[in-house]
Amino acid sequence: MFHVLPARGFDRSRPLSLLGAVAVLAVSTIRATVLLGRLRPSAVAGFGGYVSIPVGLAAVARRVPIVLHEQNSVVGMANRLLARWACAIAVTYPDSVPAVRKGVTAEVTGNPVREGFVEADRTSARAALAVGESDVLVLAFGGSRGARHLNEAMVDARPLLLDRPEVHVVHVAGPTEVDDVRARIDAGDTSADDESRYRVFDYLEDMGSALAAADVVIARAGATSIAEITAIGRAAVLVPYPYATDDHQTLNARDVEAAGGATVVADSDLDTPRFAEAVLHLVDEGPAREEMAVASKSLGRPDAARRLTAVLLSCAHQRRTRTAR
Repeated sequence: MFHVLPARGFDRSRPLSLLGAVAVLAVSTIRATVLLGRLRPSAVAGFGGYVSIPVGLAAVARRVPIVLHEQNSVVGMANRLLARWACAIAVTYPDSVPAVRKGVTAEVTGNPVREGFVEADRTSARAALAVGESDVLVLAFGGSRGARHLNEAMVDARPLLLDRPEVHVVHVAGPTEVDDVRARIDAGDTSADDESRYRVFDYLEDMGSALAAADVVIARAGATSIAEITAIGRAAVLVPYPYATDDHQTLNARDVEAAGGATVVADSDLDTPRFAEAVLHLVDEGPAREEMAVASKSLGRPDAARRLTAVLLSCAHQRRTRTAR
């Protein structure tokens, strides 16, 4: 059963926008309180974002245990606000534990990913893409909506990648950017072989299989993308989105890089040789690519959903025990 609650953020440069956001959240908090009274949950999970605030406050009013999950290296505003009432906070990165409010249990669970990402078969995925076992497959994506600057850098690097006959590229440009990417490619010199080895998609439904098939992944550094890449274990070039709140994508990416699981390229370096050099290094150097893939997989937590569920059940059990006394 799915229930929709309105939520609105605010622009910190326009203080008056806070008034509208607070009004929407107040109404949603009342609605959430009524809803929890009807559903009578044993525990509530919050995953950050403005919409988690009214649900969390409603849980406080109903004395329902709250378990918060923080995807990123930096604990977000909503989770910081609700932490004072939380039974526990589940985090993705161990480095986030010191930032958790004193007196609140912190559990390193990782970031849950869909089962399809863990269960995808590399051999069948590569066969579906007509990529040989000895070929090198590069997968590039910028999130569900694409990433213009990253797309432009990929098109610029395209000739260098296609100069290597063993290289295949799957470029997921995003629905709003795909036409521009294809137009830029068509404006250059292309051949039938180029088109078969450099394929552009607006969106892929089965990203788990695409990741399983890949040897090198190029992506932004959102928490979900990193969780998916490390759950499978792939060498990666991460390009953090520079305008993310508190620059959390850079911190996410640096944690992976510090463990040897990725190379980080700043968005400002996409227009310099640095980006192509980082990608081609992994394409050309098989041992370096394999070493990075092993380090990436060591960071992955494919059982994150199970770990988070265990934290939720523990908090729910604590509530039942207190109620029974």
